[in-house]
Amino acid sequence: MTTTDSPAPDTPREIVKPTIGVYHRHLLVCTGSRCAADGASQALFDSLGAKFKASGLDGGPLRVKRSRVSCFAACKGGPIVCVQPDGTWYYNVTPENMDRIIDQHLCKGECVDDLVFHQAGAAA
Repeated sequence: MTTTDSPAPDTPREIVKPTIGVYHRHLLVCTGSRCAADGASQALFDSLGAKFKASGLDGGPLRVKRSRVSCFAACKGGPIVCVQPDGTWYYNVTPENMDRIIDQHLCKGECVDDLVFHQAGAAA
């Protein structure tokens, strides 16, 4: 017996295309316990809303989306963040280094070379 609330078993379910706001870059922050066991990664993630707002990255043409990632499988030198679509991976992202990444990379489009440990597309 089929109820009126659910489709019959043979009826294909309609897939609804998701939407997301417009943003220029996406910052992924590893908050896994092996990346920074002392909770520094979660604290870094939690600080980003205010940092983005202060830098004008919470809206407009340079808007940055932030997301937590449970593990990048790069479990040394954390906290680790990845800037997409640039494919730039940063290590040792202390609050001070995050300020440098925000100013130099997210606002000005220039990598903070001394913090990069991997760049997508670069020769090994």
